[in-house]
Amino acid sequence: MTDQAQGAEGRAPDRDPGLQPERTRLAWRRTTLSCTVAAVLAARAALQEGTTAVGVVACAFCLLLWLGFLGVAHRRMTELAASNRPLRLPARAAATAALCTMALAACATVMVF
Repeated sequence: MTDQAQGAEGRAPDRDPGLQPERTRLAWRRTTLSCTVAAVLAARAALQEGTTAVGVVACAFCLLLWLGFLGVAHRRMTELAASNRPLRLPARAAATAALCTMALAACATVMVF
């Protein structure tokens, strides 16, 4: 770094995150809403023609996937709101969110057809 880019004490200036944390938090909320809609529609499709064992199991599976994603999203949104410079999303949390989203979409698609 140049002398001008460093602060008066010889350290790098604080990062200005701007609106990035807010945009990221809103993206997590949109994805959570999409997962909620997919889970509700899948449950509706499974139970619309009457309650069967397969329908109940499929609804329970969709609910578990939705709750898994909701847990990851809630932790991430809380972390983003608590700090101007949040930590990087752990690989395990990212993998869990991606897996839950894809499995919920696949489950909802199978239940509709």
